[in-house]
Amino acid sequence: MFVSLRRFGVLTVTALTLLATSALALDTVKFMVPGPSGGGYDQTARLLGKALIEAKAAKAVTFENKGGAGGTLGLAQFANSTKGDPNALLIVGAVMVGAVVQNKPPITLEKVTPIARLFHEYNVIAVRNASPHKTLDDLLTEFKANPSSVKWAGGSKGSVDHIGIAELAGKLNIPIDKVNYIAFGGGGEAVAATLGGHVTAITGGYAELSKYIESGQFRVLAVGSPSRIASVDAPTLKEQGLDMTIDNWRGVYGAANLTPAQRQEATDAVLAATNTNVWKESLQANAWLPSFISGDDFAKFVEDEHSRLRDMLIKVGLL
Repeated sequence: MFVSLRRFGVLTVTALTLLATSALALDTVKFMVPGPSGGGYDQTARLLGKALIEAKAAKAVTFENKGGAGGTLGLAQFANSTKGDPNALLIVGAVMVGAVVQNKPPITLEKVTPIARLFHEYNVIAVRNASPHKTLDDLLTEFKANPSSVKWAGGSKGSVDHIGIAELAGKLNIPIDKVNYIAFGGGGEAVAATLGGHVTAITGGYAELSKYIESGQFRVLAVGSPSRIASVDAPTLKEQGLDMTIDNWRGVYGAANLTPAQRQEATDAVLAATNTNVWKESLQANAWLPSFISGDDFAKFVEDEHSRLRDMLIKVGLL
């Protein structure tokens, strides 16, 4: 079978052969989104769903949102309800790994099947446009002088957002028990609190906050990337004297009890999706940096993430 290079981009002959034999392996893909509508997990699922359809790697897609406990409630429901289903996919990320480490739920990622890591993204620190804090230095001056007066909005307790602010406090020699971090179950709630002036600053992935940034409702004071991101008009934390990054990643797991062939079919479908124009355009629009790995390499990465995040949670006093 001939497979168009224009459809899939530049791939190896082996990858093209796999895609040619399994492009229609998935029927209706059922996404479990372990967070609220409009959040980072939800954005990832819906864009990946579009890409699967464009790649003809799935006939249709559906989405179910189940937020709470850093994504571990959605994980538990997915693990229990989809065993052996090759058409079920779960969106995962560093937030979920951190929640597993911190909360020690009875059902962990070991109960489901690793498919692929998709991309990395970096947090921004932003304030509403009416805020008196025009620069990061303005914000940190108040934070150092009166730590508890600065209310930080972000994701769930122990999330990348929470760890990032705790690490920031550590860099400034501010005790963790003085940090006034307010955990929200979804990005929309954190945004509403920030726009309403109920919190001082918000931290989260650029994609979740981008429409408020681009409309001028939020002002970005810093980005947590190692170097500047072209689409984000703000200096990095490193540029402003803070030797740290705040980053997240997202990936996909399949159901428990998949056969090796079913796991490969799911991996091939996701790979095909990441080579579509809709996916590549989404990466650029959301300042997501592609970092695709799959199979055992992805499983090893997640294992290492458990260790890294456990060490970080201990270091910043959250575990």
